[in-house]
Amino acid sequence: MTHTARVVFSGRMLVALLMGFSSGLPLLLTGSVLQAWMTEEGVDLGTIGLFALVGLPYTLKFLWAPLVDRFAIPLLGRRRGWLLLTQLCLMLAIAGLGWTHPAQSAWPVALAAVLVTFFSASQDIVIDAYRREALVDRELGLGASLYVNGYRIGMLLASGGGLILADFMPFPQVFQLMALVMLVGIGTTLFAPEPEAAQGLPTTLREAVVHPFLDYFRRHHAWLILLFILLFKVGDTMASHMTIPFYLDLGFSKTEIGAVVKMFGFSAILAGGLVGGVVMLRIGIYRALWSFGILQAVSTAGFALLAVSGDSLPLLTAVIAFENFSGGMGTAAFVAFMASLTNRRFTATQYALLSSLMGIPRVIVAAPTGYMAEGLGWVGFFVFCTLIAIPGLLLLTRFRGWLKEDTRAD
Repeated sequence: MTHTARVVFSGRMLVALLMGFSSGLPLLLTGSVLQAWMTEEGVDLGTIGLFALVGLPYTLKFLWAPLVDRFAIPLLGRRRGWLLLTQLCLMLAIAGLGWTHPAQSAWPVALAAVLVTFFSASQDIVIDAYRREALVDRELGLGASLYVNGYRIGMLLASGGGLILADFMPFPQVFQLMALVMLVGIGTTLFAPEPEAAQGLPTTLREAVVHPFLDYFRRHHAWLILLFILLFKVGDTMASHMTIPFYLDLGFSKTEIGAVVKMFGFSAILAGGLVGGVVMLRIGIYRALWSFGILQAVSTAGFALLAVSGDSLPLLTAVIAFENFSGGMGTAAFVAFMASLTNRRFTATQYALLSSLMGIPRVIVAAPTGYMAEGLGWVGFFVFCTLIAIPGLLLLTRFRGWLKEDTRAD
């Protein structure tokens, strides 16, 4: 068996996949599944819309991440102890959400949903730190791709699977079942090895809060790195935000969109993530960011081509396959890049901060895309989304000197 095959089929990568599944499972339980339940119970649309705010813990998780770096649970080790605690609490919170009654009062539902997102975000903090500390630098790309693929499978099971199950059983039972599925993550935590702790861990809460930020901003190019994180996937994010209205405007049916975009596209993005992870083992993170970033931009231009050609199902299939495949590769490289930036003494805090920053384009930059599409037309809009990827790629030239792969032995 080759070295690459040994890494791909190692226990470390299986742990990354299963932890990704555990991380992705809760995300849409407080989104599409809860929305469907509240709609069925007759809750008004205004209240359902406000429930988007229960997702705030995912954006603010860097605020309590220092606690994970500073303190250790006296069971299973520094990372696995926290992981087991958050997963048990998350399991109870998901079950508790199923015990609420949306038709009677929204407040208990909101409280239970916030508890789910809080413990889910806390689990993400620990899983991201665990993956960074358990893998050597050259394995971060493959580990990130398997984590992201597991994350997407967990999301699909919770949202698609949860909604399908709701046709055959009451929503409370769906939530109880999803709580039991969290046993996959708990089992992974119990059997996974504890990563070796770095030297010089914070010994006070002040060190855990202040030192990660001082450590990061003392680095060369610190601000440019933050700018790169904001820009690398901005074009891809803007384009993706408007694709459903675009497909409908071209005349594709909802069945065609569901079959090609959601089902076929999901397979393509999983394949892209896996291939991207394996390729990163060979070429490293720096060259992967360049290669996958260019492919990402070119795939966005495919939407402009589709806008010119019109209602063509074969071209739609080709564009979706290419865009999702390259997007999966780009995401794997991006997540690996952010992990490589963290200092092992403050992994949880620094990664939580960077991943929170990564979510900004999804909310802020995507907001005006509808107006841009109206003003520029579909072709102009997607050409703009292609060109806006260039500044992020040019910033990569500033990182060449220090973005080197770790050559430590396995």
